[in-house]
Amino acid sequence: MDNEGIAEFAAAGAPVSSGNSEAELIYVGFWRRVGAYALDLVILVPYALVARQLIYTSRTAYLVNLILGTIIALVFEVYLVKRFGGSPGKIIMRIRIAKLIGTPVGYKEASLRYSVLLVISILSSVGLLMSLFGMSDLEYATFTSARAHIRALEAGAPAWYQPLQIAGAVWVYSEFLVLLTNKKRRALHDFMAGTVVIRIAAVKTGEMA
Repeated sequence: MDNEGIAEFAAAGAPVSSGNSEAELIYVGFWRRVGAYALDLVILVPYALVARQLIYTSRTAYLVNLILGTIIALVFEVYLVKRFGGSPGKIIMRIRIAKLIGTPVGYKEASLRYSVLLVISILSSVGLLMSLFGMSDLEYATFTSARAHIRALEAGAPAWYQPLQIAGAVWVYSEFLVLLTNKKRRALHDFMAGTVVIRIAAVKTGEMA
């Protein structure tokens, strides 16, 4: 998308009009949201490939990767949501996150939407770091594959690490279930933050998407 398209995306946050209602917004369904998420993953592939190679070099490199990963997630899920209404994938798919009446979200809404996954991610990272720094540099250097690396870190993580992973999976599946069972296609994080995901062309001209 060119600069003009991005500007249009950012400017699309104004209410449709004072006489229109929420019902005139075009709500985005499951597959378009999945498509936007898939595009975000594609965009992050170069970083992921580099990080995958570097994390094996030292425990410090693994720590730096965790910090950078958290920063990138906050940029995608909070800053870009507040600034443009969504991540690069959403910009490409021409959808945006908005308040219930179609107005732009602020940092409060963007932060609330991401809060549960952020807490789970941070706690998971803490658990893995506790395992990581319980190893020696020599022991860490023996890992030659991603699978062996992850298994060793998870094996040394505290007892609450695995229940936390289960809780995270339950949260994600619950998000999908809730999204598929309401007319506005709101996931749990949308209910928490008072948000919806809508098309850039916010006025409905036909069937709701």
